[in-house]
Amino acid sequence: MSAAETTEAESRRLSVDELRTLFLFESLTDEQLQWLAREGTVESIEDGIVFSEGDPAVCCYILLTGGIRMCKLSHGEEVEINRSTQRGVYAGAVTAFLGADERKAYNATMRVLEPSTFFVIGAETMATMMNQWFPMAVHLIDGFVQGMRRTNETMGERERLLALGSLSAGLTHELNNPAAAAVRAAATLRQRVAGMRSKLAMLADGTLDATKLHQIVELQEAAVERVAKAKAKEQSPMEQSDAEDALSDWLDDHDVRDSWDVAPVLAAAGLDVPWMEDVLTAVGPAYLEGAVRWLMYTIDTESLMNEIDDSVTRISTLVGAAKQYSQIDRAPFQVVDLRELLKSTLVMMSGKLQGIEVVKDFDPDLPAIPAYAAELNQVWTNIIDNAVSAMGSSGTLTLRTRRDGAYAVVEIGDTGPGIPPEIRRRIFEPFFTTKPIGEGTGLGLDISWRIVVKKHHGDLRVESEPGRTVFKITLPLDPEQEIEAQAALI
Repeated sequence: MSAAETTEAESRRLSVDELRTLFLFESLTDEQLQWLAREGTVESIEDGIVFSEGDPAVCCYILLTGGIRMCKLSHGEEVEINRSTQRGVYAGAVTAFLGADERKAYNATMRVLEPSTFFVIGAETMATMMNQWFPMAVHLIDGFVQGMRRTNETMGERERLLALGSLSAGLTHELNNPAAAAVRAAATLRQRVAGMRSKLAMLADGTLDATKLHQIVELQEAAVERVAKAKAKEQSPMEQSDAEDALSDWLDDHDVRDSWDVAPVLAAAGLDVPWMEDVLTAVGPAYLEGAVRWLMYTIDTESLMNEIDDSVTRISTLVGAAKQYSQIDRAPFQVVDLRELLKSTLVMMSGKLQGIEVVKDFDPDLPAIPAYAAELNQVWTNIIDNAVSAMGSSGTLTLRTRRDGAYAVVEIGDTGPGIPPEIRRRIFEPFFTTKPIGEGTGLGLDISWRIVVKKHHGDLRVESEPGRTVFKITLPLDPEQEIEAQAALI
């Protein structure tokens, strides 16, 4: 009995009439009940563990008085899956009659809520009773259980792999764009640096005095500052075009070749005709073209380095979002910011959100909560994926967070056609899907419901009408307090 304590009540046996009051045995014959009365015993357990998950399943326990609490381990944490004070509820070696090796161990841990009394049947007795009295039922149940288990395992794994493949494809696409931009910018930067080396030799061939060279260097630094300011404040297309035309005319007037190629670079950095006049004054007409080329290469290299920096930052952001989404290198159960989880999921799904307007209405004061972060990300993914499928290539996806008393609320809404009332009550059923054959497993919302309700002691509901569907996920800010509150209601 592990930590549980038993009393002298073990010596007592139930009568046939007492056994008949238990709903599990109410349809048995007197002869069957007499046999069961001889085989079973009564045990009283004061406190602690009745049996532990993974231990050999040697007994079936039927509650007579008191209460029980059932728990399972998940990622090293014990999660309550049920509790009851109802007379006649049972647990333990209830499937011993099926005979499969993996069913010869308890699949959960049972504790008593208070001093409790049980009618106890040995696993072998349970197997004998079921196989002799209900042989056809045993075969049917065994086939059904094994079939459902195989189906759930196969389809559940397929659902996860499909989601992973889809997200990986989207992430690869998102990473490829900034990576390709960085490669192109690096190649162009190499050419510009080579050009700068050539122009530097021309400027420093001995005929340009030191004063003018220092002035060019100062103009170069000023041009770099202008690039930074131009990046912060973008010009309108009309302003950019006007600036290019004015610079091109000025360069033509001063015999600078290929003004059509030079003017756009200078204009993009915010340089104008008065600034170019300062360059002319600093170097003189003889060195103007070399100085202009030198400045153009300086501006170009600065812009290219900014592009590389932006691309690498984007890649770093995507990798960070992927780590946040997968929760790799982090504890399964931790205090998390729901807003950050939602943001990382949007980044991971950005490839699917092309053409969809995304509205984020996040409460800045929403506190962090203890949760299984990676599994909540799976919930967001499942619901957002369904929303995108419903909307097609256009629509609005709205993500909203807020606090409601002792709960954090996440709402995910879409502007799709809505869920018809006749199927709304079935959407959380396993294997139920409205998608064409081969496009959906029907497990996404079932998995999401179990993660939210069973694992986080929260709630998952949906409101839907044509043009508006909202999934509302409610999570307790303090899961332990929520467990105690739920127990008090039983």
